[in-house]
Amino acid sequence: MVAALSEHFALVEHISDINAEHWNSLAEGHPLARHEFLLALQETGCAARETGWTPHFLALYRDQRLAAAMPLYLKFHSRGEYVFDMAWARAFAQHGLQYYPKLLSAVPFTPVPGPRLLARRHEDRVLLARHAIALADQNELSSLHVLFPTPADLAALEEAGFMVRESIQFHWHNEGYQDIDDFLSRLSQKHRKKLKQDRKKTAQAGLHFRWLEGSDIDENALAFFYECYVRTYFEHGNPPYLSKRFFEQLLAHMPENLLIVMACRGDEPVACALNVRSHDTLYGRYWGTTQFVSGLHFETCYMQAIEYCIARGLQRFEGGAQGEHKLSRGMLPVRTHSAHWIRDDRYARAIAEFLEQETAMMDDYADALQEHSPYKKKALDLLNSKSLD
Repeated sequence: MVAALSEHFALVEHISDINAEHWNSLAEGHPLARHEFLLALQETGCAARETGWTPHFLALYRDQRLAAAMPLYLKFHSRGEYVFDMAWARAFAQHGLQYYPKLLSAVPFTPVPGPRLLARRHEDRVLLARHAIALADQNELSSLHVLFPTPADLAALEEAGFMVRESIQFHWHNEGYQDIDDFLSRLSQKHRKKLKQDRKKTAQAGLHFRWLEGSDIDENALAFFYECYVRTYFEHGNPPYLSKRFFEQLLAHMPENLLIVMACRGDEPVACALNVRSHDTLYGRYWGTTQFVSGLHFETCYMQAIEYCIARGLQRFEGGAQGEHKLSRGMLPVRTHSAHWIRDDRYARAIAEFLEQETAMMDDYADALQEHSPYKKKALDLLNSKSLD
């Protein structure tokens, strides 16, 4: 007779109490779901109670080994999420109900699709989702939200009773381009001409670009990046979400996942963008500059990233949340999702109706975006199977 496996859930307050190797084995190789990334957010105080992100990690153990896991945060605001529910919070407040704190499964400050229900089996993803609902319900929280899940996660979340919300990002796909000129040749004449003109502006300003990967990123390069990163936030009237110590910890523990694109004039750095990479995808994350140069943002953040992907054989570049301007750079609209459970049945019904209407509007928006594709028709037909599906 085969003995039954012992199984239990645990709610862990610090991710350091979960085996990093076991966690990463469930994370599907996604760098932004890695134990090291989430640990850096927590240990440096970027995702902590003081910032409105109280960490909890739901773990399912079988015979003392991690079988499934889910990052959770008790949230006291909706900042740093990139899925906007402030109108829902106002509706609760207008009727004398508390929306915050709410329970959230996400990678803080990171609008990147990736695994949220870390498991090898669909059944375990459903178990995680249902247990997370039970936690929110038992603690009388208003709601539970899962942001930017994978398709496999989404199927489990829907089975567990979550409502689904759609949004759109812009991603670039590598069709086996030989070099950047090969990619540009697939664009319509109008868009190709405009991109080439924009690229010339940075060259005419005396700028050249360096790609700093992994161990090439030294203390000085990271310090300059952080200076640029902070400037970007302060120019928009906000303090930065992330500390220098957070980036130092990433460089110390996952350097192979980091790329800095550095714009220089001679030996002097002028601007840079920090990207995170996996074996097949580059994720555009943070950018800043010490001086304005026309076209510098697009070149540093997008064109250099695309050129890097082609040179390194990466299959995809995800340019981050929002931004119709990315369409003209060859990035096509891709549907992303979030999933929502609302404890109060009355509000759940109202939000379900809202989501139905919003999804119809999102369909119209997606159709309109397709009409403005920068690609030649033949190239677009090849790419469509990878975009809005």
